[in-house]
Amino acid sequence: MNMNFNVAEKYGKAYFMPPEVTYDWVKKDAIEKPPIWCSVDLRDGNQALIEPMSLEEKIEFFQMLVDIGFKEIEVGFPAASETEYNFMRALIERNMIPEDVTVQVLTQAREHIIKKTFEAVKGAPHAVIHLYNSTSVAQREQVFKKSREEVKKLAVDGAILLRDLAAQTDGNFTFEYSPESFPGTEVDYAVEVCNAVLDVWKPDKEHKAIINIPTTVQIAMPHVFACQIEYIHKHLKYRDNVILSVHPHNDRGCGISDAEFGVLAGADRVEGTLFGNGERTGNVDIVTLAMNMVCHGVDPKLDFSNIAAIREKYERFTRMRVYERTPYAGDLVFTAFSGSHQDAISKGMAWREAGKSGGRWDVPYLPIDPKDVGREYESDVIRINSQSGKGGVAFVLKQNFGMSLPDKMKEEVGYLIKGVSDHRHEELTPDMIYQVFTGNYVNIKDVFDVAECHFEQKDGIAASVTIEQNGERRVIETSGNGRLDAVSNAIKMYFGISYELATYQEHAISEGSSSKAAAYVEIICQGRHFWGVGVDEDIIKSSIAALVSAANKMAKSENIIEGRDERIMEIMNYIQNNYADVTMDVLAEKFGLSKPYLSKYIKEKSGMTFQDAVKAARMKKARRLLKESNQTVESIAASVGYENVEHFNRLFKKAYEMTPVQFRRQYK
Repeated sequence: MNMNFNVAEKYGKAYFMPPEVTYDWVKKDAIEKPPIWCSVDLRDGNQALIEPMSLEEKIEFFQMLVDIGFKEIEVGFPAASETEYNFMRALIERNMIPEDVTVQVLTQAREHIIKKTFEAVKGAPHAVIHLYNSTSVAQREQVFKKSREEVKKLAVDGAILLRDLAAQTDGNFTFEYSPESFPGTEVDYAVEVCNAVLDVWKPDKEHKAIINIPTTVQIAMPHVFACQIEYIHKHLKYRDNVILSVHPHNDRGCGISDAEFGVLAGADRVEGTLFGNGERTGNVDIVTLAMNMVCHGVDPKLDFSNIAAIREKYERFTRMRVYERTPYAGDLVFTAFSGSHQDAISKGMAWREAGKSGGRWDVPYLPIDPKDVGREYESDVIRINSQSGKGGVAFVLKQNFGMSLPDKMKEEVGYLIKGVSDHRHEELTPDMIYQVFTGNYVNIKDVFDVAECHFEQKDGIAASVTIEQNGERRVIETSGNGRLDAVSNAIKMYFGISYELATYQEHAISEGSSSKAAAYVEIICQGRHFWGVGVDEDIIKSSIAALVSAANKMAKSENIIEGRDERIMEIMNYIQNNYADVTMDVLAEKFGLSKPYLSKYIKEKSGMTFQDAVKAARMKKARRLLKESNQTVESIAASVGYENVEHFNRLFKKAYEMTPVQFRRQYK
C-alpha cells in the first residue's frame, strides 16, 4: 500500500436509510420463536463451489437437509444448466420430496428462463418460484442502464409472467420476489417495486407471497439493516398475507447479526446455508442461527444433535472445510486449554452433577451442553497442553478413566502433565495423560513392594507385613490403629524412616462384580509431599498399593535403597509395642545385650536415642487417643506412661507446637 495515499478515501456509505426510521425492534431482547427456515445450500451454496456438486451428491445433500428438518429447500436454478434441471426432475420423478417439504427454484425476470423453470417443477407437490431482478443504483446505472420505472417494469412483467404460467401449469405454486442488490437500493424504492409485484399477485390468506430482502453485498451495519427491514415490514401491501424473508450475506462478517436483527424487526423467514457457505464471504450460517436460539431456550425446529455427522457430509459434498473456531461445529469451539477456564468448567460440571443447577445449563465458558450437538466432554471440552491447569487434567482423568483425584493432589498432577506437554511441544491426548499419570503414581514398586499382609484385631490392628526387596522377603510384625497404619508402621520400621500419613481417599472406579477401586495416599517426610495411587479390585489391596507407591517415591527421593538390620527392627518394634513401661533394663535383658552397647546400637541404627524412640511411640499413641477417644488429657497421659500431666503437656507442645487440647480441637 502506498503510504502517501489514504485508502479509506476511496470508500463511503453506499446504503440508504429509510425515509422514516423507527426503532421498535430495539425494544425486543430476544427472538421468541424460530423463523421459517429455507436452506439455499443446493443453489447459493452449490454455485459458490470451485467444483459444483454432482447430481447424486445433490440428491444425498437434499436428503440430509430433509432429515435435519428443513421444510423449505431452494434446490437450484433449473434454467441455468442441464445438471440443475435434471436434479429438479430427479427429485420429482424419484418421489423424494416429502409432502410437508416445499422445493424452491430461482429464476430471473426473463420469459424464456421462467418458462424453462416451470417445465422443471412440473409435478412437484409444492414449489416456490423465486423471481428476482437487481434494483440498486449501481446496477441500474452501470449494468442495465435503465431508469427506476424501467427496472420496476422488469419486475412487474416477470410477476405477470409467473402468474400466467402458473395458471397454465399443473402444480401447487407459491411466488417469491427478491429486489436483488437491495443494500445499494433506496429503501422506499425497494418497497415500491415489491408492492408493484404484490399488486400483480394479490396474495390472500390461502395464497401467500414471499418478499425476500437479500443483502447481496453486505454494506450496512446490522442496526441499519434492522431499521430498513422494519420500514419494509410496516410499508408492504397485503402484509398479513406476505411472508417477509431475509437473505443475509456475510461480507462485513455480520450475517448472523443481520438475520437476528431482521427477525426482531419483522422478518418471518430466513434463507441461509449450513456453515455459511455461499458466494464470496458466504451466506448466513443457519447452524449458528439455530443453535443461538437453542441457548436462549427456543426450539429452532432443526435437528443438529449430531453435528459431526452433518459436518462430515457437508465437507465431503462441498470440498469445503469447517474452520476449527466455527461456532458450535468447529473442532475447538468447546475446547478449553487455559488452566483457569478448565478449572471453572470442571467445577461447573461437578456443580451440575451434584444437582445444584436444576434443569438449567449454566456451566462456565460453555453456552450450550456439547452433548446436545453430539460432542463429547472427554475429547472435545478439556484438552491438555502446556497452558492447561490442574482442573483440566483432573477433569480428563475423571471423565475418561474414572480417577477422581483428591483436591490436594490435583495441582501436582497438573504441573506434571503441563511439563510433559511443554517438553514435547504437543497437545496430550487422554490416553497419553493417563500413561504419564500411571507411570508416576499408580502401583509404583521401584524400591520395594509389600508382597503379603495378614491382619488380626488386637488392641487396634496387629499385622504381619511381608516386604520384598531385591528378590528377598522379610516379615515385619507390627501394629497400628488400622490396617493402613499398621502397614505404614512396618515400612517405617523396615527403612528406619519417619513420615506422616497425611491423606487417604478412595472411590470405586466402576460398578459390578468386576469393579475396581482407586486409593490415594499422601505422605509427608521432612516437609516434602509424596503421592501414591493404588488400583485393585480389593479396596484393602488398592490402599496398600497407594501407600507403597508413595513410600517408593519418597525412598527414591531420599536415596533410601535398602532396609535396616533385622535386629534393630525387632528392638524398635518392641519399644513401639511396649511404649508405656519399657525401660533400658528390660530391653537389655530381652535382647541379651549390655545397656551401653544397646544404647549405642539404637542410636547408630535408628538415628534416635532410646528415650527419643520411647517418646515417639508414646506421642503417636497419645495423638491417636486424642483424635479417636473422649478420654481426658490426664487419663491419656497416664495411659501412655506419663503420670505427670504437666510434663506430658510440655513434651507434646514441644513436639507438635500445640497443646494436647489444641490438637484435639483441630480434629474435632
